[in-house]
Amino acid sequence: MTDNLSPEDRTKNMSAIRSSRTKIEDKVCSELWSRGYRFRRNVSGLFGKPDIAIKKYKLVIFIDSCYWHGCEIHGNMPKSNQEYWLKKLKRNKERDNEVTNYYQNRGWSIMRIWEHQLKRDSFDKTISVLCSFVDKAKRQGLSPPN
Repeated sequence: MTDNLSPEDRTKNMSAIRSSRTKIEDKVCSELWSRGYRFRRNVSGLFGKPDIAIKKYKLVIFIDSCYWHGCEIHGNMPKSNQEYWLKKLKRNKERDNEVTNYYQNRGWSIMRIWEHQLKRDSFDKTISVLCSFVDKAKRQGLSPPN
């Protein structure tokens, strides 16, 4: 199947896709902020540019979209230009693994949440899990060294 858009239209379309400050990221950050959690967003100085970071507690959170990060449940493969998309999505998954390993090997707390975990029926539960994750990292960061 061929692409139904001209190369110029496809370029315009793809350039409009944001990698940061997405709607789901805004929704999560807004909820966490309203609960009193303070953090930085899209920290370019940290490897992988985490969506949420608290350097003081060595904590990073990534919010992965089901499409771009290849969710096994909701990710789908475009019908056109499949060779390109297979390579692209495979590389995205490899990069996610590299970033996760980077932080784990350096003793950081890292959490990845999927876009589908932020749907209406599971949003509150996911936020509670995130809050517990941040609270645990804070406790670990505040405890005196042995």
